[in-house]
Amino acid sequence: MLEIRQLPSINLFGYNFQVTLSLIIQWIIVLMLSLLILFINRNLKKIPDKKQSVVEIFVEFMEKTVEDSMGKKFRGFVPYIGTLAIYLLSMNLVGILGIAPPTTDYSVTLAMGLITFIVIQGYTIKKSGIIRYFKGYAKPLPLLLPINIMERIMLPVSLSLRLFGNMFAVGIIMELVYGALSSITWVAQLGIPIPLHMYFDLFDGAIQMIIFIMLTMINIVIVSEH
Repeated sequence: MLEIRQLPSINLFGYNFQVTLSLIIQWIIVLMLSLLILFINRNLKKIPDKKQSVVEIFVEFMEKTVEDSMGKKFRGFVPYIGTLAIYLLSMNLVGILGIAPPTTDYSVTLAMGLITFIVIQGYTIKKSGIIRYFKGYAKPLPLLLPINIMERIMLPVSLSLRLFGNMFAVGIIMELVYGALSSITWVAQLGIPIPLHMYFDLFDGAIQMIIFIMLTMINIVIVSEH
């Protein structure tokens, strides 16, 4: 389950791009979410039906979450935080289907961490200006410059390793469970792992998503106001 299967590479403009199973799963998730968005955006009404009401409840929940965690002046991050939450949760829940979630591939979690890092630095530069941005590295004391630089660099690393480590551990546990049950009888693999999937894939997958977006919001506020 945890094996990152190597598929044939694609040659584009003289460069070989390696395609992995985790990449294909992400393409499928993006396609499914895109189709879902197109379906939801059809026939929007002033008086919402059940479908539209569910979406509006989610949007209002994300707005409240961002406002409570970051402040009203950061409401512009609602689309990013909401998209990040949906995408991460979708990837983590793939494990329910017996497929290794893309987040068990460190290249995927590192990419998510780097995206958040770029968003934070870009927003801070836009808000404070390039000069004030670099001056912030020397606050509150110039002697802390190396530490502040290291702290910024370690942000995507810590975000990615936390997500990867937890999801990888979940995969290892489920592999051990299935391996132990297979030594008894194949019938045992049909029902016994269901509660474990509910806890490790559903519950833990949701928790890891929440931790990632909460750390993202906290770091946006801290760095942009440095």
